[in-house]
Amino acid sequence: MAGSVLVLGAGMVGVSVALHLRKRGRQVVLLDRQAPGEGASFGNGGLIQREAVFPHPFPRKLSEILRIAGNRSVDAVYHPRALPGLAWPLLRYWWHSAPDRYAQAVAGHAALIATCLDEHLALAQGTPAMALLRPIGWMRLYATPQQMEAALAEAARAQRERGVNFAALDSQALAAAEPHLQVPRAGAIHWTDPLSVSDPQALTLAYAAQFEAAGGQILRGDATTLARHGAGWRVTTPQGPVEAAEVVIALGAAAGTVTRRLGYAPPLFGKRGYHMHYRLRGNAVLHRPILDTQSGFLLAPMRAGVRLTTGAEFAVAEAPPTPVQLARAEPLAQRLLPLEGRVDEVPWMGVRPCTPDMLPIIGPLPGQAGAWCAFGHAHQGLTLGPSTGRLLAEMMEGAPPFLPPAPYRPERFG
Repeated sequence: MAGSVLVLGAGMVGVSVALHLRKRGRQVVLLDRQAPGEGASFGNGGLIQREAVFPHPFPRKLSEILRIAGNRSVDAVYHPRALPGLAWPLLRYWWHSAPDRYAQAVAGHAALIATCLDEHLALAQGTPAMALLRPIGWMRLYATPQQMEAALAEAARAQRERGVNFAALDSQALAAAEPHLQVPRAGAIHWTDPLSVSDPQALTLAYAAQFEAAGGQILRGDATTLARHGAGWRVTTPQGPVEAAEVVIALGAAAGTVTRRLGYAPPLFGKRGYHMHYRLRGNAVLHRPILDTQSGFLLAPMRAGVRLTTGAEFAVAEAPPTPVQLARAEPLAQRLLPLEGRVDEVPWMGVRPCTPDMLPIIGPLPGQAGAWCAFGHAHQGLTLGPSTGRLLAEMMEGAPPFLPPAPYRPERFG
């Protein structure tokens, strides 16, 4: 059992951790209730977001808070009965979004984001995964010249401070780049660095296939059965118990369910999101992902069709799907693009795991020797999976980590 590792959670983060550990010679079992990539890694917008150096802060303007509080927007909705349980994490989120503390979040977030393209390409080069990575970037559209001017200033700051590349498109250039847009916009920022993924689940599966080809094992099982077994760890599977010297908890929004039983209760909160695929009429095409600021949702061309992904929904964990945002977004999307009809029978729903300080939790689980954390990536699990996998594997091996891990240390939440 010496040197063996059990990785709980087979999303992009868990698969990446397992693959990096296996590349370093560890005996690794990857365990999940579902097949790899069927959680939040399945339904995201499919972007490796090199430009996302500024995490999403809690709104500071009263007008923005009141807009969201009205619960009629497209980009954010909430279930009233979820608010008592969210009050403390959201208050801490607001506190961490103050300018001085937000600057710390940006520094830690940007350091990880800066590595995302290199780390994905390091895993994908020479494998079937490369065919899924499209170097086309994505565009954010703005309705007014004032919005466009403010966006250009922010983009210039990202370029100056964080090495992010972009191109500015006026209304005519935007119309030429995406000729089937049906609504005029003042312009767009084309973020040119990001990779667009044509099928996010297929990318997770491609990395999982590498892991298996290298001798790793993937099993179905229930992570909540995790328990100490001597100096190591054990979980129960339909095939019987599985034991390992160390365990990595990479369960996304469900991580707290396991860590609380081990004495660690970070203030995780979930943002639910939905997606639906659509056909385009006639010969219409969408060349790259677009986010219309006026509407607040992303449209991305994928294998299954044009994927519409919604913003954030706050709900209690056991609440059934309520795709209100999708119902609000769909008519706006149909005015923006010539969408013909739904492809999927029902909307997909997933949960993004968020922390109040906008940084993931990566490192040793406090008070539990041989247990490690890799969760809390919010909207950036797909982007940061390989970077997290490498960072945690180096920490577990006792090797010098390729970037300072202190901003992501689990004990910051006590």
